[in-house]
Amino acid sequence: MDRLPAAAIDSDTSGIAPTALLSSGRGQVIKIIGSVTPWLIIAGLLWAGFFIKPQPVGSTVKPPVIERRDFFYGLAVPAPDVLWVAGTNGKVVRSENGGALWNPQVVPGKAHLQDISAWDSRHAVAVGNKGVIVVTVDGGTTWMESPAPKSDVANKLMRVLTLPDRQAWTVGEMGALLHSIDFGKSWQRMRAEEDVGWNDVTFAGSANGWVVGEFGRALRTVDGGTTWVASQTPATSSLMGVAFRDDQNGVAVGLEGVVLVTQDGGTSWHAIKSGTQEHLLTVAWDAVQRVWIAAGNLGVWVRGDAAAENWVAGRLDERDLSWHTKVVVANGKTYFAGSTVGHWNGKQWQVVTNASALQAATTPSD
Repeated sequence: MDRLPAAAIDSDTSGIAPTALLSSGRGQVIKIIGSVTPWLIIAGLLWAGFFIKPQPVGSTVKPPVIERRDFFYGLAVPAPDVLWVAGTNGKVVRSENGGALWNPQVVPGKAHLQDISAWDSRHAVAVGNKGVIVVTVDGGTTWMESPAPKSDVANKLMRVLTLPDRQAWTVGEMGALLHSIDFGKSWQRMRAEEDVGWNDVTFAGSANGWVVGEFGRALRTVDGGTTWVASQTPATSSLMGVAFRDDQNGVAVGLEGVVLVTQDGGTSWHAIKSGTQEHLLTVAWDAVQRVWIAAGNLGVWVRGDAAAENWVAGRLDERDLSWHTKVVVANGKTYFAGSTVGHWNGKQWQVVTNASALQAATTPSD
């Protein structure tokens, strides 16, 4: 048989058709898979997003009881090592061991609380913005809002003071001067509304009391608060704090380092050089050391002798420029509350709301 030429074999399509068709089919399949794959991935992701829910792993992380953004304007020390502080967004926390651990308390509302005061370890009252007043009778396990007279103009309450026989006083904007005789459950306005803000109130005994506020204004009472009369002071800026060691001798402090002294029950006042130009926001009498102690902006403190005639100024800590709105002398310590909370022994400043004391003694969640 004659052999066919090689060229004839190469041109014989019947000999190469199966291989060519197979290669072509594979190419088509690869193209189809390549075009469909992105859509399959998108569909899978959508299905997972709609139908697969993440499951918690381990315990839930709880935020610290006291956060760095918290400010505490008020402080109460009703018993040794028992501290209550109140401040921003209606937050109230309590410590049973001098501030080593803090426990949160549930308070109705989110208005900033400007102050807190306590009759004892179970009864306390806190006041603040929008005229809010909250009270507890069980150590803070529960708090309830207390109704009080309000102005149509402004209602911030700045300070609250607790006294024996279940009494309390609170002062604030638009001349608010309110009195309670039932552990803060009900309140009565004791002076007509006026365009002045009162910033602090104090009493020496049950009959003699004083109030200070804007524009250097001051009031005094000698009948337990039934009637109040104006006292003239040499100050023109706001007076922020007032304290008395007896019914005759008192000190008021205010903006720009103002210190005023009275030795006649508030009938007259005279200015004393405080040693600072920083705003002073609070003052207290230390009966044990027989000194006056005040505090304010930038970690400043000022201290006066018993006669309130000689004053020195300093800082709690040169590295700490915190401001403080409340000073309380109790149990041999001087406590300050504001952008930080701590105690001072005249030499050392110890913060109790720093990073080492932010967690509460609470049970971790499951």
